[in-house]
Parts: sequence; C-alpha cells; structure tokens
Amino acid sequence: MKILLAPDSFKGTMSSREVIHHLRAAAEMHFSPLTIVELPIADGGEGTVEALVTATGGTYRERQVAGPRLTPLTARYGIINGDTAVIEMAQASGLTLLPPGEHNPLLTTTYGTGELLRTVLDEGLRKITIGIGGSATNDGGIGCAQALGVSFKDAHGNEVGFGGTELKRIARIDLTNLDARLRDSSVTVICDVNNPLTGDCGATRVFGPQKGATPAMLDELEAGMLHYASLLEQACNSDVGRTPGAGAAGGLGAALLAFCGAKLRPGIETVLDLVDFERLLADVDLVVTGEGRIDEQTAYGKVPVGIAKRCAAQGVSVVAVVGSIGRGANATYPFGVDSIMSAVSAPMHLEEAFLHKEELLRDAADRMFRFIKVGMKLARNCSPLIFSSTSSVSNMR
Repeated sequence: MKILLAPDSFKGTMSSREVIHHLRAAAEMHFSPLTIVELPIADGGEGTVEALVTATGGTYRERQVAGPRLTPLTARYGIINGDTAVIEMAQASGLTLLPPGEHNPLLTTTYGTGELLRTVLDEGLRKITIGIGGSATNDGGIGCAQALGVSFKDAHGNEVGFGGTELKRIARIDLTNLDARLRDSSVTVICDVNNPLTGDCGATRVFGPQKGATPAMLDELEAGMLHYASLLEQACNSDVGRTPGAGAAGGLGAALLAFCGAKLRPGIETVLDLVDFERLLADVDLVVTGEGRIDEQTAYGKVPVGIAKRCAAQGVSVVAVVGSIGRGANATYPFGVDSIMSAVSAPMHLEEAFLHKEELLRDAADRMFRFIKVGMKLARNCSPLIFSSTSSVSNMR
C-alpha cells in the first residue's frame, strides 16, 4: 500500500511535520508492505516555506530581521528550483511570534517582511513567492513598503513610524526611492482570503479582533485604513484597495499589489502547483490530509479541500484527520474528502486537548486506519455489486 501524508499544520498546536510523524507511526502499525510519501503542506501561512522546500528539494537560508514589535529575530526563507525565493511573512511578522500580552495591531509592523524581500533581491533573485497568512499586523503593509524604500510622510514632512496607528498620520506617499529592482521581478502572493482593504469585510473588521484589537482599536484602525486607501489610489493611480485579497495580512496584500506589482493567487492551489502534486500522486492508494479544525470554512480553499479536489480528479481516496470537527464540515465531502476523523474523542477543555495532543492525534489516526482496513476486508469478501463504481474503498489495493 502507498500512502501520501499531506496535512496542514494544526495551527498553534503542531507543525505539519509533527502531524506527519504521528500519522506515519499509526499507519506503520496497520499496513505491510507500506510505502509512505511525506508532504508537509500549507496554504500561505506557517509552514509554507517548509512545504515547498521539502517537496522540491530546495534549500533554506536565514536572515535577522525586525519582528512584529521590532525585536530582532531570525527568519527562515527558501530557494527552490534554483531561481525562486519562497518567503512566508509569518516568519517575520506572524502572530505566533508574540506572546498574547503583546498582540496589538496598532503597534505591530510588517517591516521585517520587507527586509526579507530586500534580502532576496540582494541575492539576485527575481522570482519571489510570498505567503501572507498568519499575520500579527494591520498596518496596510506600510512597514514592508518602508523597508523597500517607500516613504510615508506626515503633515510636517517627517517619516511616520510603524504600526497600524500610523496610518491616520500619513499625508503623502513618496515612491522616489522604491527599490527599482522590483520592476524586473515577478512577485506571486499566496493568499487564501478575498477580503478588500476596508469595510465590513475588510482587513480590520474581519481579522483585527484575532490580532488583539479591541472595539476602540478597530475604529481607529479602520479610520486609518480608509485614509490610507485613498492615498494609495492617488499614489498608484489604481484602486487596489477594492481588489479581492487586498485586505489579506492586515492590508499587506494591498501594499504588495501597489508597490511590488504582485499577483495574488489562491494559497493551496499555488502550493500544489509548485510542488507538482499530480506527480506525487503516482501509484498512491490513499491520501491523508488534515488541519486543526475542519468546518464550513474549509470548503473555501483550505488545505483539505484543495488536496481533495486534485485527488478526486485522479481517482485517489482522501481522508482527513483533524483536531476537531466544526459546523458544516460535511460541506467538504462533495469536493472529494471521503471521511473525517477527529482527534478530540470526548468532551474536554482546550487545555486538556493541548496537553494530550500527540496521544489524541495518534489515537485518531489509529481509528481511521482501522476503519480503512475494515473497508478493504469488505471489498475482498463481499460481492462486487455491494460496492458502487465510485466507492473509494473498492479502488484501494
């Protein structure tokens, strides 16, 4: 039997690599002979660099940059196919880089992400893929732009500071010193949301609360973002603020569109293309994917559905082992997810689940593989008429 393990990370709990470790251990208890293909996967957030470097045999590099509160940190990026840089803004400006007490989108900045972009330009790389999930910021991407040479002047002609609170102070955007190398570069942004920059569905109102914004902060940030959007339109002669995805990562999407000439692409689809996913499916009997919580939102371009759609086209069975199952998870079935198994097997507090996360995940995988073995046994012992031609189990060897 050949199994492809391709889960997303369980956000804030386990990396995709850690999830794969436990899935492999469970699979090896049940199947022999067994071939396992490991594919850490991501859709633009944490783990994107690892997923792409692992799948393509690329290399890692590191750079010290400013963190979301300007504290220096070491961020990792990747080089794939010899000529393409892979960056994830979560490495430099991510929410998980801060303790809960420091979550404050008025102060957090994307400056370190801009430093990573400048670094790969310095290395002579002109093909750049950047994942912008998992941000701690709501600064409209001005920090990133500042690192690339854009100047944001206040009413007195002075450079504004860092963070979302500075948006309202910008009086003029000066592109004179914007890094000229960007004109010769191809920047692809991996983005799994379609939110515009402002409004009820914009960066601030939708994502601000999960980054620590209070109701009062939300009002200040939205007012600043509306002001910034109007200045962007004047500076770039384009209404990028209304572009789907401009509101991603607290408005970093808008800055990359406006200042880097970036193209926004769906997260999981871009990653699967870059790793040549269909090639990895060759002779695979079963794909195991997963994420921390599967619910109705998963159907809108999250990892399990992105994986399932590609597998369905190739007639490969897909199961999802997840941290928990939320409302509307069954919306993933029409896309090719054949079954879902939750790691949470009894009522428990989040703290308890986190404490026993490895045990719970391995138990869920064990239960999943036991069910699969039952299906395989039925396929062998029962009349073929019992199983329809579309039955996933009947297609497994």
